[in-house]
Amino acid sequence: MNFSYFNEDEKKAVYRVIRDRRDVRKFKSDPIASDILQRILKAAMQAPSVGYMQPWNFILIEKKTIRKKVHAAFKKANQEAQKMFKGAKGEQYGSLKLEGILDSALNICVTCDRERFGKIGLGRTHQPEMDLYSTVCAVQNLWLAARCEGVGVGWVSILKPGELVKLLKLPKKVVPVAYLCVGYTKQFAPEPELKTAKWNPELPKEDLVFWEEWGNKDQLR
Repeated sequence: MNFSYFNEDEKKAVYRVIRDRRDVRKFKSDPIASDILQRILKAAMQAPSVGYMQPWNFILIEKKTIRKKVHAAFKKANQEAQKMFKGAKGEQYGSLKLEGILDSALNICVTCDRERFGKIGLGRTHQPEMDLYSTVCAVQNLWLAARCEGVGVGWVSILKPGELVKLLKLPKKVVPVAYLCVGYTKQFAPEPELKTAKWNPELPKEDLVFWEEWGNKDQLR
């Protein structure tokens, strides 16, 4: 018996949005309509969270004054990062556009309150980092919902968390998990840009799926 509540077209749409999600770096300045933004945020807040702790907050940043400070922090971190890659890899790194902080309509910092509902929570007694993983699930929900709405999202990870804590005045118990550039884009690339740039090779599925224990591929089908 099939207990699925989704018809074939609906299922295809879900798989399509997952397949077509992209890390966007090039944005148009057009503002995001309020109703669309609210739907995207609502989808993010419907993410699974361990112990139903809902550890996330979403800081919406429009002011250029704040964004310029974040951009300056990115530039400093990016210069440090480029030096970590040697030779041709370093040159390629320098040619990549890795953020849209000033170009996008909106920046969103997704944070995790590590003490929401207390220091000890259901599901976190032995894996306290589950609150962070739950927040990442919210980021993924946000990303997929945005793609459904034709809105691009780019995750800027080349930032020192401590800089964001200071710039955004985060409380001690709150940590930044994701700094996102959000806005419309002229086009969504047909493939991930770093795949197209051959930064790393795409790994075949048979190298990523094991049965029963690490490395066992005997039952792959």
